[in-house]
Amino acid sequence: MAYGLYISAEGASAQSTRLEHLSNNLANVNTPGFKRDLAVFQARYAEAEQRGTVAPGTHAIDDVGGGVRVAGTKTDYSPGAVKATGLETDMAIRGDGFFKVRRGDQTLLTRAGNFLVDGTGRLQTQDGYSVLDADGSPIRLEPDGGPWHVNPEGTIQQGTNNYTLGLARPRSLGDLVKAGDNLFAPLAQTNAVPPEERQVMSGFLEQSGVNPTFEMMELIETSRAFEANVNMVKNHDQMLSTLIEGVLKGQA
Repeated sequence: MAYGLYISAEGASAQSTRLEHLSNNLANVNTPGFKRDLAVFQARYAEAEQRGTVAPGTHAIDDVGGGVRVAGTKTDYSPGAVKATGLETDMAIRGDGFFKVRRGDQTLLTRAGNFLVDGTGRLQTQDGYSVLDADGSPIRLEPDGGPWHVNPEGTIQQGTNNYTLGLARPRSLGDLVKAGDNLFAPLAQTNAVPPEERQVMSGFLEQSGVNPTFEMMELIETSRAFEANVNMVKNHDQMLSTLIEGVLKGQA
């Protein structure tokens, strides 16, 4: 009976983690370039099997399911829809690749192209981090250099000056981890996007990768699963209390 209680408690814990990810996804439904997170579930062995006292597949009394656990978190890098904004500083990448930005001494990646130009001409993110060029240097436009525009291949042209946006792609999307502020930290060396594959749209912005309708359905399903596991914990607790009370009365 206590075994069922532990399985239910583990299930409630797993669903709680899933709820946290879904809630965070929904909170970022309007965040440009945001990539949703998924909680990955994995079946657990029974306690005896995890300790090695019983081998899986023996059909012994302890060879039963151990419920589920959260094996980790996976990020969905599917591109979001592209929306026209008309702002020159809004940029969207067509295809794969990421913008390179500098936070402190870190070179990080992002798909959020809602950039700004400060009073000194520095191209930066909404959080004030420098947008880098192809050589890894911060892009700084001339404040008095006149108008500028972004070419389709990702080059900012201002008069006779050209600034090539730094676009990079990891060797594997599994090499990326979220670093906060809608940024990704590469765990391995990245490669520059080849010139023939560079496509940047100015005046457009990649939207969040979160589908609010789908995410809300997942949230409702997870909430019900969490509630069912909690109710199972309560039922097992009541049964154990009744059993113990009956045993004590029989000994009185």
